[in-house]
Amino acid sequence: MNKESAPHMPQAWLAGTIMVAGVVTALAHLYFNAFGTLPENWIAALHFGMFGVITALTVPMFQNKELHRSALELWFSIALGVLTLACAVYLMLAENALYERGVSFSDADWGFSILAVLLALEFARRASGWVIPILIVVSLSYVALWGQWISGPFAFPGLSLETILYRSYFGTDGMFGPIANISWSFVFMFILFGAFLVRSGAGDYIIRLAQAAAGRVHGGPGLVAVISSGLMGSVSGSAIANTVATGVITIPTMRRAGFPPKFAAGVEAAASTGGQLMPPVMGAGAFIMASFTGTSYLTILGVALLPAVLYFLSVAFFVRIEAQRLNLPLGDESTDGFVATLVSGWVYLLPIAVLVALLVYGFTPTYAAAVSIAAVVIASWFTPNRMDLAAVVEALVNGTKTMAPTAMLLIAVGIVVNVISTTGVGNTFSLMITSWAGGSLLLTIALVAIASLVLGMGLPVTAAYVVLATLAAPAISELIIQAQLIEQIASGSVSESARALFMLVDSSAAASLGTPMSLADAEALVALIPSDMTRLTAESILEPEFLIGALLAAHLIIFWVSQDSNVTPPVCLTAFAAASIAGTPPMATGLMAWKLAKGLYIVPILLAFTPLVWGSLTEALVVFVFGAFGLYAAAGVFQGHLEGPLSLQWRLILFGAATFLLVPHGILGLSLAGLVLLTMAFVFSLRAHERETHPTAS
Repeated sequence: MNKESAPHMPQAWLAGTIMVAGVVTALAHLYFNAFGTLPENWIAALHFGMFGVITALTVPMFQNKELHRSALELWFSIALGVLTLACAVYLMLAENALYERGVSFSDADWGFSILAVLLALEFARRASGWVIPILIVVSLSYVALWGQWISGPFAFPGLSLETILYRSYFGTDGMFGPIANISWSFVFMFILFGAFLVRSGAGDYIIRLAQAAAGRVHGGPGLVAVISSGLMGSVSGSAIANTVATGVITIPTMRRAGFPPKFAAGVEAAASTGGQLMPPVMGAGAFIMASFTGTSYLTILGVALLPAVLYFLSVAFFVRIEAQRLNLPLGDESTDGFVATLVSGWVYLLPIAVLVALLVYGFTPTYAAAVSIAAVVIASWFTPNRMDLAAVVEALVNGTKTMAPTAMLLIAVGIVVNVISTTGVGNTFSLMITSWAGGSLLLTIALVAIASLVLGMGLPVTAAYVVLATLAAPAISELIIQAQLIEQIASGSVSESARALFMLVDSSAAASLGTPMSLADAEALVALIPSDMTRLTAESILEPEFLIGALLAAHLIIFWVSQDSNVTPPVCLTAFAAASIAGTPPMATGLMAWKLAKGLYIVPILLAFTPLVWGSLTEALVVFVFGAFGLYAAAGVFQGHLEGPLSLQWRLILFGAATFLLVPHGILGLSLAGLVLLTMAFVFSLRAHERETHPTAS
C-alpha cells in the first residue's frame, strides 16, 4: 500500500493493527487450549472470527496482487473481518434462543448463517483460489437441489435450506465442527510452536547441524538440503514455507558445489515436501489423522516415523548418485564437526525434547505444545538470540499470520465434510472406488493418487487429505483388511468363533477352515461373506492391533499421495518456489522434483502391503531395511548410475533388484536375491568409476 492509494491509512497503522490483532488472537487461543471452558463450537466460532480479521488484513483480495492496493480495498477487507467476528459473537448469543424456539430460524438467524457461509467462501478463495468455494457451492446445492434430480447411487432426497444452514453454522458437524476444533487446538498450537522455534534461532541452528552432519561427504550440500528441510519441515508444517526458508541457503550452496541449478531446486522442493511427512507436525496431518482414526497423537508419530525416514533416504540417494555422476569433490572441510556443532547449540533442542517427553508421559498435545512454547523462550535466554518481549510478540504475530489461510480453509472444508457425512456420499464413493478397481488394492491406491493430484491443483495438501480421507479411507482400509483376512485363512489360522460365523455363510466351505489352503481358495471363501458381516468376521480372525494398523495405513497412504501436488506438474507450487530461488524454468524444475520425489509413490505401496505400519517393531525394521536398499536401487535405475555409470544390461539387473526389494511378496529369499543383484550392480559401477578416474590402471 502506498500513500497515494491510501493517504489516510499509513502503512504503520496497518502494521500496528495486524500486530495487535495477531497478539490478541494468539493469546486467546493459548487461553482456550490451556484454561478455556467454553463449548467447543463457541471456541471454533471465535477461531473463525479472529482469523477472519487476520486474513482480511494480511491476505490480498486477489492472488498475485499486492495487499490492499487502495483504501477502498482495505476498508472492504476490514468490514469483512468485522462481519466475521460478528458472526462468531452472534452464534454465542443466539444459540440458546434458537433451541428454545425448537430450532426455528428467526430473521437474524437466516441473515447471520448465510453471511457466515459467504464469508467462509470468500476467505477460502483468498487463501487458496476458487476450488474450495466451488466445491462448497456444489456440495450445498447438491443437498438442497440437484441431488433429488439425479438417479443412481448419488441420488439424495434433499434437505430444506433452513436445515442446511443450521447444520453448516449452528450444528457441531459443519463450519464449527471437528475439523475446526482440530484447527484451533492442535494445528494452531504447533504452528505457533514452530514460529517460536524459528524466531529463537533454532532454524539457523538446524541448518548448521545439517551442514555438520553431511557437509563433508560427497554431495554434502545436497544432503544438507535434505536433512535441514526434513528437520525444519517437521516443525514448520508448510512445504512452501520450508522451501523458501531453507532454499535461500541450500540452493545457492548446492550450485556452488557443482550441482546443476535445476537439480538443486528439485532437491529442495522434494525434500521440503517430505517435511510434511516427518513428525511431529506433519503439516497438521498428524492431528487430523488422530481425530479421524480415534488413535492417539503419539501413535500417529510412531507409525509415521519410519516411512518418513524412507522418503528422505530416497531423496538423499538421488543426491549421492548425482554427486558421483558429476564427480563432485568432497564437501567443505572447514565445516565444524557434528559433535562440536551439536554441543554448541544443544539448548535449541531442549524445547523439542520437552515436547517429546510430555507426549510420552501422556500429556495432551496442546498442553505439550503450550509448555514447549514457554520452553523455547526460556531456552533462548541461554543463547546469543535471547527472546525479549518484542521477540515474543513477533513470534505470536508470525504464528497467527502463518495460520490464517489454513484456519480459513479448514473451517470451509468442514462444510464439505458435513455434506459428505450427512448424505452418505463418502460410503458410496468408497464402494465405487472399490468397484472401479475390481477389488484391487493397488489400483485403488492409483485411483486415489489421481484424485489427490486433481484436488491438489487447487487445494493445499492438508485440505486435499481431509476430503480424500473422508471419501476413500474406508475403502483402502477394508481392502487391506480383506487381503490379510485371505492370507490368514489360507494359512489355516482360524479360531472356532470364526468357523461358527462361516457356518452361517456356507457350511460346506466352513468345514475346510483351520487347514492350509491356496490363496485362490481362501479368496473365494472370503468372497462368500456378505458385506455386512465382513467386519465381524475380520474381528474374529485378525488381531485388534492389525485392524487399527490397517486404518492408520489407509490414512497414511492418502496423506502421502496428497503431497504429490507439491512436486507434480502442471501445478507444483513448492517446485515453483524453488525455481524462483534457483532461477530455473518452473515447469522443468517441477519435472525434476517429481522424479526426485518418487518415494511419494513407492512408500505408500509398502504401507499397504507390508507390516511397516501394523507389524511388530522387528517386522517394521525388516521392511524398512529392505525398502531402503530398494529405494537406492530404484534411484540408480532412474539415474543410470551408482558409484559409476551403468550399462543398459546392468540397469536392467538393477531394476530386478529394486523389484525384488520393493514389490511386496513376503518371501525372504527374493529380498535376499535383490540384495545380491544390488551388490553386483554396485561393484560393477564402482569398477566403472575407477576406470573413468584412473584410465591407465585399466
